[in-house]
Amino acid sequence: MLRPPPGTRVYLACSVTDMRKGFAGLAAQVQMVLAQDPFSGALFLFRGRRGDLVKALWWDGQGLALYAKRLERGRFVWPQAKDSVISLTPAMLSMLLEGIDWWMPAWTARPETAV
Repeated sequence: MLRPPPGTRVYLACSVTDMRKGFAGLAAQVQMVLAQDPFSGALFLFRGRRGDLVKALWWDGQGLALYAKRLERGRFVWPQAKDSVISLTPAMLSMLLEGIDWWMPAWTARPETAV
């Protein structure tokens, strides 16, 4: 589980991202598309077209860290916003990474059987 330090700003890139991008490609997208500083200490989240993979880019003070999570079932809930970036609270980040609809908290994929 990704747990940034208290007070860390969390930004979600609303547009679709090419998930083949790594450190340099995502940092460039933060600068050019989101108009933010990738070395500010903020956490930036990206999602691909299919919606089952999310990547987070974060400057921890010593270097860039890249976190990736793929859901086995369901999709990450992503807003369709006019702006290219929105800000999240730590609670919204936790729910998003767990696959919970953080707009209306509920599981996006429920188990069909208990066995």
